[in-house]
Amino acid sequence: MTNLTSFRHLHRGSLQRSLLFFVVLPMLLLAGLAIRFGLTFTNELVTTSMRTDLELIGRAIRIPISDALLNQDTDAINAHLESVFTIGRVYGASIYDVDGRLVAATGVIERDLTDSQLASEVVSTGQQQDGYRSVSGQSLFSHFLPIINRSGQIHGLLQISRKASDFEKSLAKLSTLAWLSWLALALLSLLIMWRGHKRVIGHPINELVTSMRRVASGDRRYRAPPQGPIELQEVAKGLNHMLDEINTTERQLKEQETMAAIGQVVSGVAHELGAPLSVIDGRAQRLLRQHPDADSQRQLKAIRGQVLRLNHMVKQLQAFAHTPIASWHRIALLSLLEQAVQSISYELQDEEKLPEIQLPCPEIILHVDIPRLELAIVNVLRNASQAATSQVVIISEKQQNELYIRIQDDGTGLTKGLTSEQMMNPFVSTKPQGKGTGLGLAIVQQIMQEHHGTVNLKNNPAGGCEVTLTLPLTEQDIHQ
Repeated sequence: MTNLTSFRHLHRGSLQRSLLFFVVLPMLLLAGLAIRFGLTFTNELVTTSMRTDLELIGRAIRIPISDALLNQDTDAINAHLESVFTIGRVYGASIYDVDGRLVAATGVIERDLTDSQLASEVVSTGQQQDGYRSVSGQSLFSHFLPIINRSGQIHGLLQISRKASDFEKSLAKLSTLAWLSWLALALLSLLIMWRGHKRVIGHPINELVTSMRRVASGDRRYRAPPQGPIELQEVAKGLNHMLDEINTTERQLKEQETMAAIGQVVSGVAHELGAPLSVIDGRAQRLLRQHPDADSQRQLKAIRGQVLRLNHMVKQLQAFAHTPIASWHRIALLSLLEQAVQSISYELQDEEKLPEIQLPCPEIILHVDIPRLELAIVNVLRNASQAATSQVVIISEKQQNELYIRIQDDGTGLTKGLTSEQMMNPFVSTKPQGKGTGLGLAIVQQIMQEHHGTVNLKNNPAGGCEVTLTLPLTEQDIHQ
């Protein structure tokens, strides 16, 4: 029990770890990558937004500044630079000549761009440039535009700067909020996984393990409750079905062992009775010849009658203890039934009814153990003839791959209080004392099982009893 408990805890932990490593962690990793990608994309959007804002501001004042610069109107230049501060969060605006020397400025600016590679590229290519720069200890995002006169010549450089820290603080807050949300998602996912596993998977699995432990301890009647997800319900149903099959198999094995033991005893008894009965019958016949008087004749015939009954019982015992031998031959169904009727006719009393074969009979050639199958039919016919009031009918029909032989009588029907299964048990008889051995139907069932068939008893709706012998038709059977 300790090992089974350890096994349960080990595999429960393994399942949780599997869910953690193969489901939850990959999900959180994807969420983290999504946040990382989102923050990078947001940073690019902010940079693009700053670039667009500064570009729009620069384009708005570039032409007036160009005219004022040509006219060397310092007041107009300063006025245009001052107007920039009313548009947005601009921290500096300055005008440089083509050599990078400062012409006019306002706010936080760079005094000299003569050594700036960025400024040189703007002047040489005529293309606007931007980037993060450090000015007076502050991080600024600067946008450079060439100042072009009306004839298309570059005669100056406009720089507009925004303070990068404002956006960096916003991005930092956004990043902090995003990663805190990710952490909360991770904790919530772990909690959901733990609770969900415990409720949806862990509990049903524990029930399955408990069921297996109870069965292992000897409680073969216990069945696992089907609960949890459909897959675990199917496992529980499969376990229960397997236990049912095991119980059925064990019961059948016990029955087979019991029947084998009975067969050995029966075989021994039949063997031991055979020789003495032959001696008694022989001595009775000799005495019949020696004592012709009526009383002796009556007494000796009574002795022979009892010996005959005992010989019949011995034959039944030998048939019950018979070990099947693979000695099968072909015979027409109608011929088999006629042989069985002829066999039963020799032992019927005057008041017992001879069975009638209902025609037409299916034209089928069977591959069977002829003596054994005939014995099964004879045993059923004997019971029917003894129980019938006026008739016994044999009806045979073929349906798909099965042959049905129905033997009907118009007697009183099945004995109340006994099921058909009980009536086929060995030594169970409904006949008066001394009239039956209780082995007839047991032998019929045994023979039908040898032929992979079945026997079924039921009351006939029209009155009496109906016994149905069912045989499978194989490829070895010839259908005419």
